[in-house]
Amino acid sequence: MPKAIVITISILGGIVLLVLLVSVVSNSFFNQKVTKEISQLFANNTVNNDQLIVKSDLKGLPLPVQKWLEYSQVIGKERISTVRLKQKAMMRMNENQGWMPVQAEQYFTTAQPGFVWKARIKAAPLFYIVGRDKYEDGKGNMLIKLLSLITVADSKGKEIDQGTLLRYLAETVWFPTAVLSNYIKWEEIDSRSAKATMSFGGTSASGVFTFNEQGEVINFVAERYREFEGQYELNIWTILMREYQEFNGIRIPTEGDVIWKLETGDFNWFQFEITELEYNKPLLY
Repeated sequence: MPKAIVITISILGGIVLLVLLVSVVSNSFFNQKVTKEISQLFANNTVNNDQLIVKSDLKGLPLPVQKWLEYSQVIGKERISTVRLKQKAMMRMNENQGWMPVQAEQYFTTAQPGFVWKARIKAAPLFYIVGRDKYEDGKGNMLIKLLSLITVADSKGKEIDQGTLLRYLAETVWFPTAVLSNYIKWEEIDSRSAKATMSFGGTSASGVFTFNEQGEVINFVAERYREFEGQYELNIWTILMREYQEFNGIRIPTEGDVIWKLETGDFNWFQFEITELEYNKPLLY
């Protein structure tokens, strides 16, 4: 092999190694930052788990919501104040892109509604993306970094606030006692659906939950802001839910598809599965 080629390969190898080392260090800093945000989220949450849920707590809710909560087995259980869960998922950014594996963990609080979602997305061999979605004090923020190093998105503003609020509302299906909170109001539509409106931190948004005959939530639909080519537009956002399992005595949907309903058709961009979940546990790092 010519000496020039050997030198070129050595230089390229050195560059790749340097990028990987810098990425490892940057990933450590990213994880430390997110850990601090999670700790702050939990520190701001007023915990009161002493009072158990009783059947009279459900009085006044739409009948399908009452049936769902009974099916979820919340009666006789303590109110859920904190949540920690893990997901495995597949995602894609557009219809022409291949699916990318995702490993994620998420933390919720309910007295002061909020969450932190941290994900690692395998985009290609030796190439990954990290993401952190956050909702706290009524404000949202989405942070995305290539190799934990290069920031490609740091989104915030009223559209992100609305989107993260709706995400929180939809994901209460994983900690159902939260829907009894005073920041969520209910309106019955029919025997299989109900409209929930969440208002917090100066932002208000609504979505419709649909239930099957058994009492399971099977769908959530709302108008949510979606960023497209640097502009925000309202589109129909829906989550299909299935495969109920019991965690810590509560039945929840563990699999689903997140879909944007666009003029060009349905865009299924995120498929998830809940693999671990625990309630009201202290943070352990």
